Amino acid sequence: MTPRGRAGWLPSALLLLQLPGCLSLSGPRSVTGIVGGSLSVECRYQEAFVDDIKYWCKHPCVPPWKMVETRESAREVSRGRVSIRDRPASLTFTVTLESLREEDAGTYGCGIYVPRSADPTFQVEVSVIPARSPKRSTSTPESPTSLAMSLLGSVHLLLLVFLKVPLLLGMLGAVLWVNRPLRRPADRWNQSTYENW
Repeated sequence: MTPRGRAGWLPSALLLLQLPGCLSLSGPRSVTGIVGGSLSVECRYQEAFVDDIKYWCKHPCVPPWKMVETRESAREVSRGRVSIRDRPASLTFTVTLESLREEDAGTYGCGIYVPRSADPTFQVEVSVIPARSPKRSTSTPESPTSLAMSLLGSVHLLLLVFLKVPLLLGMLGAVLWVNRPLRRPADRWNQSTYENW
């Protein structure tokens, strides 16, 4: 191998280290929230970034792109409906979006500000779905107990239709077959004799 061939991997490795988010920042690829509700995104980072500024931005992350960012003196910062909290002990930072709107849906990025270098970033797709319309009845929302009971009721219905009813019909057929009137052998001979005439 030529000296160039042995060192040919070096530019590729350096390129990987320059790619935003490559091996230094991770999190969920997508999250979903409901209009009016809130959602949180937890991003994990390497220990080397424990003292750096963390931020959340809407894609593409170009100026003015930081929606909220931590500061050296503050590990938790809020701006409007968005907050960010850095937890160095667990090497994570959490971004929370509150009072979600449909227009909040889109691509965002968890990022770490690294002076004189490309910021590691991690893209997260945020989906916001409409809240279910309220029921028109005046009944109270279903409790977990009533939901469980309705599920048990539907399971019971399936058992009834696919297991109990066919089993009952099979047993009824067996009882009728066993209790059917038996013909005497003479009746069979007479019947076949009349059929041959």
